[in-house]
Amino acid sequence: MAILRLDEIRKMTPEEREEQITKLSSDLIRERAMASAGGAPENPGRIREIRRTIARIKTIQRELGER
Repeated sequence: MAILRLDEIRKMTPEEREEQITKLSSDLIRERAMASAGGAPENPGRIREIRRTIARIKTIQRELGER
């Protein structure tokens, strides 16, 4: 999954944003499990990228008063 930019996130519906957070959270859990098991990550910066994207979505949700 690619990095979502602010304008892309703002164009989403509230339901789409919640769905993206759910998908990204499961990806983050999978990446962290792989890293903790000692596996070499395919993309070392992926965990940071996922965390930042989740933060972007949550920030926009707060700005729009969705949560």
